[in-house]
Amino acid sequence: MSTTGNSAPDDRPVRVVIAPDKFRGSLTATEAAEAMAAGVRDAFAPVEVLVDLVPIADGGEGTLEALLVSGATAVPVRVTGPLGDPVEAAIAVRGDTAYVESAQACGLTLVPRPGPGTATRASTLGVGELIRAAVGTGARTVVVGLGGSATTDGGAGMASALGWVPVDADGRPVPPGGRALAAVAGLTRPAAADRSGLDGVRVLAACDVTAPLVGPAGAAAVFGPQKGADPAAVAVLDDALRTWARVLAGVFGRDVSDVPGAGAAGGLAAGLLAVCDAELVSGADLLLDLVGLPTAVATADLVLTGEGSLDRQTVTGKGPKAVADLARAAGVPVVAVAGRADLHDPDVCAAFDLVGDLVSAFPGRNTMHHTATLLRQRTRDLVRGLVPAGR
Repeated sequence: MSTTGNSAPDDRPVRVVIAPDKFRGSLTATEAAEAMAAGVRDAFAPVEVLVDLVPIADGGEGTLEALLVSGATAVPVRVTGPLGDPVEAAIAVRGDTAYVESAQACGLTLVPRPGPGTATRASTLGVGELIRAAVGTGARTVVVGLGGSATTDGGAGMASALGWVPVDADGRPVPPGGRALAAVAGLTRPAAADRSGLDGVRVLAACDVTAPLVGPAGAAAVFGPQKGADPAAVAVLDDALRTWARVLAGVFGRDVSDVPGAGAAGGLAAGLLAVCDAELVSGADLLLDLVGLPTAVATADLVLTGEGSLDRQTVTGKGPKAVADLARAAGVPVVAVAGRADLHDPDVCAAFDLVGDLVSAFPGRNTMHHTATLLRQRTRDLVRGLVPAGR
């Protein structure tokens, strides 16, 4: 493979855009971009290279970081964590738009020892508190990034924070968490009739999964085990979410149980659709636009992307695939570097012009403990042959 697209003439530097997502458990997206940039400079030396770092996210963890790097302002907020403890979070604000990363309030990283007990009682209350704080900044649009949650409560906690409190048949508030939704019979209305100040505020739910709220492909069945739910807990949660969906339909007149994407973040998307009249949008596409990646790619000679694991899930909507699509549309070669890549999956390999990973390149090495160093080396080796001819 050789660099094509915007091939650099001899009188200007080579322009390389580096836009990775996080390497979960080892590097943030920014740290990954910096390691890859070092590898690019190693490979191209002594050719001058201009590197544009554009760390990305797909709506889940790392979304806020990517937005702040691109120029948004952070507003610190203390909210309720998934198990009821206070946690420090932040909102990113740019113009009249505020961005909420739900994982900051209900993320799995906030649960030290996930198990069936935590999976069934974790709550999205803090996400609702973040939305209220976002509206309090004067924002007219609130983007809620979904992903990486510890919760499977269908957004019931979020609804409670906005004044729509789930209650049982006797009118008593039900406890937090998905398990308790089995007893929910209705919702109290907010004291104000304007959905806690949300009237006139556009809410976007940014995600890249197509799971419905319930059923064998739903929130509990697909994502519950990742959050510590055993088969019994998955069954309890799925039944409880069905009850919750019926209540939402009765109150808001909208059945969200089978909406593609409603199962994102443990059904938080479903709650946003019903309670906030939210619009579901692609997290990857939205974030790439917000961080200015299309503009950066348009003048690039080479694009690099990657994440911790490149697999079938990546090519069905994750950030690196969206980066590759942008690069392909602009006629710019795109290279993917991952911690681990399914190099035997033809769709994974076809999504990029060149794919490499750390696990296969460094067998026997602890790639989780030396990720930055190995990522730099692997990037250098992959792009070394891509220096434009005559440079």
